[in-house]
Amino acid sequence: MTPDEMSFLAEVVRQRSGLILSADKGYLVDSRLGPVARKEAFASIEALVQAMRTRRDDRLMWLVTDALTTNETFFFRDKTPFDQFRDDVLPALAPARPAGTLRVWSAACSTGQEPYSIAMLMEDLRGRHPGLKLDICASDISDRVLEKAQAGIYTQFEVQRGLPITHLIKYFDKAEDTWLVKPNLKQTIRWKRFNLLEDMRGVGRFDVVFCRNVLLYFDPETKKRVLENIAANMADDGFLFLGAAETLIGITDAFQAAPGKRGLYARNPGFRKAAVA
Repeated sequence: MTPDEMSFLAEVVRQRSGLILSADKGYLVDSRLGPVARKEAFASIEALVQAMRTRRDDRLMWLVTDALTTNETFFFRDKTPFDQFRDDVLPALAPARPAGTLRVWSAACSTGQEPYSIAMLMEDLRGRHPGLKLDICASDISDRVLEKAQAGIYTQFEVQRGLPITHLIKYFDKAEDTWLVKPNLKQTIRWKRFNLLEDMRGVGRFDVVFCRNVLLYFDPETKKRVLENIAANMADDGFLFLGAAETLIGITDAFQAAPGKRGLYARNPGFRKAAVA
């Protein structure tokens, strides 16, 4: 692929997903777009890119964008955020919502392991917060991964990644060589195709947002815009979870780091007022 073709491809992906595709990602392009080219009956990846340039086919551009996005995930990934949700976030938010609803957004949820992990955790804690209802919205830019997430069907390999055996037995049913999420757990989650670059007002207002290991792939300006849009759609006492390697330093003051809690941020209550001024 020529530098010009790579530049065109990178711009298509950036405009649609925010993903920064650097010039050294040729290996990623080859491995991810080869199957797309074959499925769409193109002789090569170069022919696929050329068709994108000449046809301006939106469906084709979304297929390519979807193929190049990263969907790595597993149940209770990194563990610490779920411990913080149980030990810090719920005790802080639940008293202000007696007999109410806690709204949680799993942004860029991929194949669903994160929102299902949150749902399992809340079921485990039902005795601690008997009057608190949980409303989980799980979104992703990819129809392909959302279809798998909503189906709630996982392989033996997938359930072995991070899922305790007690949770597997309690929340899944065995079906030949796969495991199915039980219907009562699936019913706690609403699934939505959503692009983080879009206007978030239609998604709703949330108390807790999990947006982990997504912003790593965005440029600073896009990170700032996404984070401030999230903050504008959160409760004043809300919390944001980012990946352990992510930071907001030099990006935005919409959130404040929770002391001693890596990856956990409290919404800055003064942000909305400052943004309006």
